[in-house]
Amino acid sequence: MSNATDTSEWDDDERMNFMFSDFNENRDVNTTDWDSKMDFWTALVVRGCRRRGAVCVSLRELNETFRRKDRSPLGLATVLQSMARCGKIQRESEFAANVDCGWLSWGVGLLLVKPLKWTFSTFLGSNAVPLEESFVVIELVKEKAAELLKAYRSSGFACRSIVSFPELCTLSSGGWADEGTLCMALLQLQRDKQVTVSLHEGEKIVKFCQTGQDHVSPVSDVDMGIYQLQRSEKLLGERVEKLTLEADKCKEEARTLLREGKKSQALRCLRGCKRVEKRTDSLFAKLESIRGILDRIAHSQTDKMVMHAYQAGVSALRLSLKYVTVERAESLVDQIQELCDTQDEVNQTLSSGVTSTDEDIDELEEELKSLLDDSKPDSISSYPEVPTNDLRIPGEPSLPGSDLLSSLPAVPYRHLDISAEQLEEELNQLTLTDSGFQQKKRTSPAKRLEPAQ
Repeated sequence: MSNATDTSEWDDDERMNFMFSDFNENRDVNTTDWDSKMDFWTALVVRGCRRRGAVCVSLRELNETFRRKDRSPLGLATVLQSMARCGKIQRESEFAANVDCGWLSWGVGLLLVKPLKWTFSTFLGSNAVPLEESFVVIELVKEKAAELLKAYRSSGFACRSIVSFPELCTLSSGGWADEGTLCMALLQLQRDKQVTVSLHEGEKIVKFCQTGQDHVSPVSDVDMGIYQLQRSEKLLGERVEKLTLEADKCKEEARTLLREGKKSQALRCLRGCKRVEKRTDSLFAKLESIRGILDRIAHSQTDKMVMHAYQAGVSALRLSLKYVTVERAESLVDQIQELCDTQDEVNQTLSSGVTSTDEDIDELEEELKSLLDDSKPDSISSYPEVPTNDLRIPGEPSLPGSDLLSSLPAVPYRHLDISAEQLEEELNQLTLTDSGFQQKKRTSPAKRLEPAQ
């Protein structure tokens, strides 16, 4: 029993007898049972490969993996055929051949799949599936490709665009079943245009897509120059480290000989130590020169990236200012200022209108108050003048004493300082006196005109 199976279900004899039986040739006979069995084995194949860390599977491996009570499932060949028709698996040879020839030639593809065992049998449409035919599980190979790309970007090789195949093997060691799995992951990355593989002096090298790029570019002369410098740096570093250890060993040997009293031998060891140190210093100077060149290249790459950013910024700014000119800006500013002035005038007009109304009301109230004050008599000058002309009635004879008024003393003329209550009382008295005078006037003429007895 494989660890890829569910123990409770695997121990159910009745269930496993059905699953281990062969598929009906016609699916339409019992669609539910046929699909149930197919889903069971399809999920089990993928889960088993994932737990083993592999991306490829063959019919022989499946027969051995899912063997139960000395029996192997009878329908695994049908399962592989169905998975191939659905695009869930693909033959290794077809998988490598589908890599875009514009990015990777078929010859370079052979560099990766050389460790793989290929068979070029055709099995779709036939019941015979070769036991040794190797199939790539597409879901799993995509997962491994993503893991490999993540491992590269989180490692010390991330600063280098080109990595040798041996270095890549050390990077992916641990979670990979074999070298063939690594090759399949690289082929998937090539299909996704994330890496490209080429040969350099008989060595396989892999160039990765850098952060910020959509796809990897072909290996250029600049890339190869940088790779050679990095390779030389690594070799010189290893030699410097080796010579340093050799010099330390010579010094320690000279000390030991000197303690033993072998002075001449100690001097020879010390001379050898000096020669090693001199060679070490020379190699270290070359190493520093190479590191300086690599630093300049790194800076130039940074400058290039900045220049591209500036260029993109200038293009974007030019597009954004395409319809913006100084004349249009000045016109807009003038229009805005004119509208602001108009708004200020409107506000001022509205405010002054409200204020003038209040002022008119105040003026009207003052004028009304003055009219009320003028309507009150405050002096004798407001009364009509007393007539001074002849008081004779026209047509009547003049009476003696007609000039009586002229003989009377003048009417005193001074300001009357009297209150309204006093005036009201005098007015009442005058009314009463006038009533008695009128009554007397009505009776006296009659008596005066009666003939004398």
